[in-house]
Amino acid sequence: MTEDPDAARLLHLRGAVLAKGDPLAPPLTLASMFHLPGDPEPGVPGYGRGDNPTWEALEAALAALDGAPALAFPSGMAAISAALFATLRAGDRLLLPSDGYYTPRVLAARFLKALGVRVETRPTARFAVGGFDGFRCVLIETPSNPGLDLVDIATVTGAVRAAGGISVVDNTAMTAFGQRPLDLGADILVASDTKAASGHSDLLLGHVATRDDALLAAMREWRTLSGSIPGPFEAWLLHRSLMTLELRFARMCDSAEALAARLVGHPKLEALSYPGLASHPHHSLARRQMARPGFLMGLTLASAQAAEEFIAACPLIAPATSFGGVHSTAERRARWGDAVPPGFVRLSVGTEPTGALIAAVLAALEG
Repeated sequence: MTEDPDAARLLHLRGAVLAKGDPLAPPLTLASMFHLPGDPEPGVPGYGRGDNPTWEALEAALAALDGAPALAFPSGMAAISAALFATLRAGDRLLLPSDGYYTPRVLAARFLKALGVRVETRPTARFAVGGFDGFRCVLIETPSNPGLDLVDIATVTGAVRAAGGISVVDNTAMTAFGQRPLDLGADILVASDTKAASGHSDLLLGHVATRDDALLAAMREWRTLSGSIPGPFEAWLLHRSLMTLELRFARMCDSAEALAARLVGHPKLEALSYPGLASHPHHSLARRQMARPGFLMGLTLASAQAAEEFIAACPLIAPATSFGGVHSTAERRARWGDAVPPGFVRLSVGTEPTGALIAAVLAALEG
């Protein structure tokens, strides 16, 4: 297995600034007010909506992973909202994936359009068709959720920048250990840390990262003025979870690759989508821009009933929405209105022992 040097640096990041007797783990600071005699001073916490030492420890860890300054938010959608509201004005054009996570499209339709933003969509597989002239902001999701199509990040972000726009890449499914959008040219990275980054299905958080100082300042201002701030305890939990992210992500990807290989050609599957398979239409792109093919896969069974029976029959799959936890989870995405076949199942591979998981999935498919 290829080792990632960022993992070692992350584990010892806090240790580099500790004095004798300081705790190795960051303290949990639960405070809305701070002792503040005299005039405010730069770097001194002032009020809990704008400052918290636990956030800062988390953001330092996220910055070390993504290779850019980071800001924490109370959910992935809060992070996406900050990126959009901090960059768009009335009359601007926004491009979204038509087959990606549906909530940004709902947000745009319900609120951004009412503020005068012109919203357009394109399918992920043909995202670059038509170019990017005239778009102020372009949101890219790769792999797409739930179809797992890919976008060539370097090509598209370069084209967006050449056209004068801002590119935002959602890296939720891959994390920094699977894909590095900022290194490939993205202006802003967004992620739902509710999923693989935290990994234990017990908190909601998200973050943004960018190397553009003006964009970072705008998103920080949006966070402070909108009150879209993370809770200190959630920030502390995510910091702790990040310490094991490399291990969990590697296990999940290893198991997903092994499982996908066993599912190829299975008679109960009408289709199998996984970027690590040579049969995936964007497999060569996945090999170029992704360190691992990820832990998500799409299984298409003959019907909605067959999909539900498969999920219910597997003791090592939890029937739940969302993904990225230590438990393998699955759901029939058509129930949420996604444009997928009725029998399409998004499977998120967890950290169960690989052999046991494969055996359980195969047995459930056989019914």
